[in-house]
Amino acid sequence: MTDLLDTNALAYSGRALDAATQAASVRRWGWWFQAEWRLRSMKAYWTSIIGTALLTPLLYVLAMGIGLGSLVDAHAGGIGGVAYLTFVAPGLLVSTVVMSGTAEMSYPVMAGFKWGRLYYARATTAASPQQVALGELLAVFIRLLAEALVFYVVLVVMGAVRPGWSLLMVPVAGLAGMAFGAPLGAYAGTIENEGPEFALIQRFVVMPMFLFAGTFFPLASMPIYLQWVGWISPMWHGSQLARAAGFGMPLSGGEVLMHLSFLVGVTAVGVWLALRSFVARLGR
Repeated sequence: MTDLLDTNALAYSGRALDAATQAASVRRWGWWFQAEWRLRSMKAYWTSIIGTALLTPLLYVLAMGIGLGSLVDAHAGGIGGVAYLTFVAPGLLVSTVVMSGTAEMSYPVMAGFKWGRLYYARATTAASPQQVALGELLAVFIRLLAEALVFYVVLVVMGAVRPGWSLLMVPVAGLAGMAFGAPLGAYAGTIENEGPEFALIQRFVVMPMFLFAGTFFPLASMPIYLQWVGWISPMWHGSQLARAAGFGMPLSGGEVLMHLSFLVGVTAVGVWLALRSFVARLGR
């Protein structure tokens, strides 16, 4: 890390670096340079990021706690022995982060290849296509964790969850977001001309996950012919783990392992596919 810090200090001092030093630094830290650039570029829409992280839980708590939640609690006594808001809050956190990951790994990735072509600019340096891909994925993961943390704090302040072990909802949500975002980023890296692909994914993949993957009610309460939507959805697997952390929803060790294995496995496959698609487009 010393080389990276020294390089930054030299750059800010206004003194030029020799080509060999620049190349050596990029070969070593190219993945982080790409991540840093991506994070800095998010400043262009930081108000949207903060607004989503702050207003979404606030509005959902008001709707689910004061509106629908009060009706469910009054007529059904909550869900699984807890208030409806307590049940639904972890699912809302996870689903919101997954949808943010969808937004970050679709058009922005395509823009890096087609409209801005900044990935090609990075690849002309000593950075490898793999570093470009890893930097993008890392930056989005950091952004998702930050959003999840803000969302979580709002839920705690509003009384939807209690502080403590429920903090584990934050990394769970980030992992769920990458379990969908990484494969989507890999796919976005293969698209050469804009079309209806992302709109179709949003309409026929993301929205069905949001509605039918157990965000608002237990998956088992749905008809069996729709439950498969949850079984293959990062939202459901993430929501189940988040509920276990949030209010102690009982899960066996095997169930915890199954949910984690699904999220980690799908994320790993997505990262591998993203590396392949970036190499195919950028060469080397």
